[in-house]
Amino acid sequence: MSFSLTELFEMMTEADLYTEYKGVYLPKELHSQESLKYYEDFTFRQDDILIVTYPKSGTTWMQEIVPLVQSEGDLTPVLKIPNWDRVPWLEETRAHVLDLENRASPRLLATHYHYNMMPASFFIIKPKVIYVMRNPKDVLTSSYHYYGMASYLVDPGTMDEFLQKFINGKVMFGSWFDHVKGWLKAQDLNHIMYISYEEMILDLKDSVSKISNFMGKSLGCEVIEKIANHCVFKNMKQNKMSNYSLVPAEFMDQKKSEFLRKGTSGDWRNHLTVTQAEYIDAVYKEKMKNFKDIFLGDLN
Repeated sequence: MSFSLTELFEMMTEADLYTEYKGVYLPKELHSQESLKYYEDFTFRQDDILIVTYPKSGTTWMQEIVPLVQSEGDLTPVLKIPNWDRVPWLEETRAHVLDLENRASPRLLATHYHYNMMPASFFIIKPKVIYVMRNPKDVLTSSYHYYGMASYLVDPGTMDEFLQKFINGKVMFGSWFDHVKGWLKAQDLNHIMYISYEEMILDLKDSVSKISNFMGKSLGCEVIEKIANHCVFKNMKQNKMSNYSLVPAEFMDQKKSEFLRKGTSGDWRNHLTVTQAEYIDAVYKEKMKNFKDIFLGDLN
């Protein structure tokens, strides 16, 4: 009996598909021992712009906005360069072949790492960080669809099954709660900008303005509006350099679920039962009890 590549991936377990690195799962398809070592030894520059997110919290969105702020509204970088090359993840396999050491400053970079997983140079150099947070219910919902279409991730099973893995941190990049808390407790907060997915949906132009100010860019109202207009979800979804349509279907089957699916806040209401939502609320209340002032939008 023979199986297709997709069928073989569907039968694989965490042990088959993931590397456990510093206590969290990383997909083997995207992370090699060489790339992980590259990140451990990576030397930051003070003017680097580093986008940090827990997966499915607005990474792709920010990878669209930040280059446009840097280019002062010139669409060329986002229309000509795939997002994984224009703002590469430092821990992934492509990073060490992109000659980042010779890229002009400021370099635009990304990571899904927890704060305590950052390389030594990060704590010495203190590059600029944009940390994006998102309602964990929407992160869970978006992740569930992503796991169902990405062959290099373990099949999510039922929502109840995936919810338990999500709560227990048995998903790629570990616990959402640990990730967010770690970055919120970071030292030297003056080089970190915190923003939520919900803020960006509420007022994208204002969010772009805040991001540009943090990056040291003084952009006029027309440029801010141009960037915001390009980066609304329906427009960004059409950009083949950002919608992952360039990735072969055997790795991302977008017939099962589009990578850029809805780009909304509150979609969890269409997928979680009342019991599941109340369970997440209870866990959130306990685990985030010392972080009452962060803005993640209305959990309810």
